[in-house]
Amino acid sequence: HVQLVESGGGSVQAGGSLRLSCAASGYTGRSCMGWFRQAPGKEREAVAAIDGDGVTYYADSVKGRFSISKDNAKNTLHLQMHSLILEDTAMYLCGASSGRSCPANDYWGQGTQVTVS
Repeated sequence: HVQLVESGGGSVQAGGSLRLSCAASGYTGRSCMGWFRQAPGKEREAVAAIDGDGVTYYADSVKGRFSISKDNAKNTLHLQMHSLILEDTAMYLCGASSGRSCPANDYWGQGTQVTVS
C-alpha cells in the first residue's frame, strides 16, 4: 500500500522560492509520480510529473519556473519552485500511479499549502 506525505509548503512573497517534498512509503520505484494543485473554487490541475523512465512533464504555466525530481534511493519526490506568482497559491498534492505511466493519480497525499503574497 502506497502512502504519500508532503512537506515544504508555506507562505512566500512573489518572486520567492519553495521546495516541496513527498515521502513515499510502499513501492513507487518505477511508478509515475507527480504534483497537482488545487486552489479554492478551482479544479485540481496537474503541475508536474516524472514517469517510471525519468521523463518529466510540466504544465505550461510552470515551465521554466518549477523543476520536478525524484530521489529513488530515498523514495522521495521533490518540486523546486522558483519565481512564484500569486496564481501559484494552492494546496499542492503529491500523486503516484500504480504503474510506470502517468498520470500519477492512483494514490494521493494529504497536501501541503503554498501561499504566495
